[in-house]
Amino acid sequence: MTELDHYAVFDVGDKVRLKKKIRNDGTFLGKEKGDILAEPGEEGYVSDVGTYLQTTYIYAVHFIEKGIVIGCRANELELIRKG
Repeated sequence: MTELDHYAVFDVGDKVRLKKKIRNDGTFLGKEKGDILAEPGEEGYVSDVGTYLQTTYIYAVHFIEKGIVIGCRANELELIRKG
């Protein structure tokens, strides 16, 4: 059973808060691998819901104040308000 056997936890438009520090895993262009992209407590909005390896939901979160979009897993986020 995979995460995709259930509905996504978050929807496009949901306001979310980071629960943990997010570092570049090498997929964020313009930053070095390991660079901190966002800190716990930062807030953003889910702008897209995709999948990774057909097993995991990835939530594209737009951090408006930083002007960046970061892919996050559900366990890295908490809901502030439904969109």
